[in-house]
Amino acid sequence: MIGYIILGIVVILVLYGISAYNGFVTLRNRVRNAWAQIDVQLKNRADLIPNLVETVKGYAGHEKETLDQIVKARSSVLSANTPQESMEANDLLSQALNRLMVVVEAYPDLKANTNFLGLQENLRDIEDKIRYSRQFYNDTVLKYNTKIETFPNNIFAAMFGFREEAYFKADEGDREVPRVQF
Repeated sequence: MIGYIILGIVVILVLYGISAYNGFVTLRNRVRNAWAQIDVQLKNRADLIPNLVETVKGYAGHEKETLDQIVKARSSVLSANTPQESMEANDLLSQALNRLMVVVEAYPDLKANTNFLGLQENLRDIEDKIRYSRQFYNDTVLKYNTKIETFPNNIFAAMFGFREEAYFKADEGDREVPRVQF
């Protein structure tokens, strides 16, 4: 009789372990998919940048330092191999693009150029998609991390080697309140 009880407990633990493992794999794959969606949008933005830089060069060629920073940041985004490297490169690119938009303010002809306006609109759309993708990624990471940290799942997560994933965090510069002057 005791043997059946022990066998029943072992079967329940094995079934729970299988279920937990499958749940971890499912959530980990969702995290990877969510990251892939961010990566697609980051690549779209990076693909748009050469056209943006060329358009600005025509009007503001002497802003070479800003344009060089954008090109360098873009290459960092494209060469990033891990989500962490990509997040850091993305932050640098965002900062460089923000500096570019400040430079553009000094060139009224450029701001009125239809090609530039179209590129700026495309960039704005991509930035919106990146924001949404980041939010979805962080929501997915939250679910995954919660599952691997809660008891008794944390025991099985440790046994199977599942580790926490990093959240997509805002750059320190993004947290600063912008100064508006009239």
